Amino acid sequence: MVKSVIEPYFRKKGYTLRGLEARHIQQFYSEKLKTVKPNSVIHYHAVIHQALKYAMKTDLVPQNVAMKVDHPKKNDFQPVFWDASKLQHLFEVIKGTKLELPVLVTAFYGLRRGEVCGLKWDAIDFERGTLTIKRTVTSIQVNGKTKIIEQNSAKTKSSMRTLPLVGSFAEYFREVKAAQELNKQVCGNCYNYEYDGYVFVDELGERMNPNYLTQQFPAFIQRHGMKKMRFHDLRHSCASLLLANGVPLKQIQDWLGHSDFSTTANIYAHLDYSSKLSSAQAMVDGMFLPDAQGFQSKWSEIEMGKENFAVSNPER
Repeated sequence: MVKSVIEPYFRKKGYTLRGLEARHIQQFYSEKLKTVKPNSVIHYHAVIHQALKYAMKTDLVPQNVAMKVDHPKKNDFQPVFWDASKLQHLFEVIKGTKLELPVLVTAFYGLRRGEVCGLKWDAIDFERGTLTIKRTVTSIQVNGKTKIIEQNSAKTKSSMRTLPLVGSFAEYFREVKAAQELNKQVCGNCYNYEYDGYVFVDELGERMNPNYLTQQFPAFIQRHGMKKMRFHDLRHSCASLLLANGVPLKQIQDWLGHSDFSTTANIYAHLDYSSKLSSAQAMVDGMFLPDAQGFQSKWSEIEMGKENFAVSNPER
């Protein structure tokens, strides 16, 4: 964001750090809102605010002028949730394609796009039967060009998590690993060993680009007549299925790798219908609920009284 959007704008305007005013930042937000969504401007604001906070702490500026600026309100975004039957249909349609294993891993483990692309063989322990999320591969725009960023760490400390390798996943991964070894032998010097060790590479060893998942997945499912859905919504669907099967929100937080419980609750709490049933039952058990039959007879008396009044007072 700094290199591709924020810094070029303020450099072109000729603003210095000490000469920066709140109105300059407000103008920047207003201009960007013409081309990007409010959520993007909110992210710009977070970066600028944090940078100026550090500048003030180190006496580079006397105050954080970003504190005086109003940023737009966040969009009310509702993610798409697919139930088990729709996901099962997706698995059948996508079987045998390049997208099959990334989709299965994301739908089952609720991984982020960068976590899928950053998966390496050292993160899979076939003996212990575990899958460890500890690396990400993301893409950013720098000077109009896409740059891939590799990080030997997860998004946050909580994002680094170890999950059980269950079901057919061990078999899936073994088949992929065997196919990679065969591709190395067949391709010889044409094979790209730069990304050796990554799980998701093509036949020539080229690592899967995060943007490939973002672009190709929605296009694929639309070609097959399925409802429009982002690749990231597979992560949301994973959480939805966990909730539907009685898994508490706290455990879902750990499974998805959210650093803050409030993040999990804000996104998924409205889906937790089972807890609402428990709350309803608690109210029934703890409070006296009037008899419905008695209520109905009382209501009938009221209606009868209205009819008698209308007969005896036709003018009114």
